Amino acid sequence: MKAAIFSEPSLKSSEINVETFKGAVQLSGFVKYQADINKAIEVTRSVHGVSSVKNDMRLK
Repeated sequence: MKAAIFSEPSLKSSEINVETFKGAVQLSGFVKYQADINKAIEVTRSVHGVSSVKNDMRLK
């Protein structure tokens, strides 16, 4: 999960925390742009086995 997010070039410098429990993923932390939030959610949803994504990320 974390590898998918951190391998995305546009998200490398973001401060994103990833918590996973039985397919449910919670993303938190701080990003510079709304586009970073959207991309992190999109990348997370594309990972096999993810059943839901909760966004708690905030803009800096």
